[in-house]
Amino acid sequence: MEQRISLITLGVADLARARTFYERLGWRGQEVSETVFFQAGGLAVVLWSRAEAAADSGLADTPVPAGGYGGITLAHNVRSAAEVDETLAAAERAGGTISSPAAATFYGGYAGSFTDPDGHPWEIAYNPGFALAEDGSLTLPDFGAA
Repeated sequence: MEQRISLITLGVADLARARTFYERLGWRGQEVSETVFFQAGGLAVVLWSRAEAAADSGLADTPVPAGGYGGITLAHNVRSAAEVDETLAAAERAGGTISSPAAATFYGGYAGSFTDPDGHPWEIAYNPGFALAEDGSLTLPDFGAA
């Protein structure tokens, strides 16, 4: 198996509500067969009915208790601490909920988190040790280098 991710599918309760939220963030989606696809750099984020996504994966649709953590965090790295604040504010204006206010991190960066209307957590982070290319793609440093 090649080391890459092609699509991230988010199971949502209300497709129109979820699409509206992401479009309010400035994303442009394409709806096809009751799914919405967003190009996100070198991969795609897909919105699909939570029940359909669970069934497609061969799993039961067992919702996470209110306020619980579903086991996946999406991350969006930015180029500055100011951009963290701007992105979190945009998410809140779009209907997201700030779940962790922005603050200095142990690694010398700055980060905070929000959840979308379906409770999917997004971390917004400025990490000076992670280089971002002009197109926003991230290159991991060599963690073994001295």
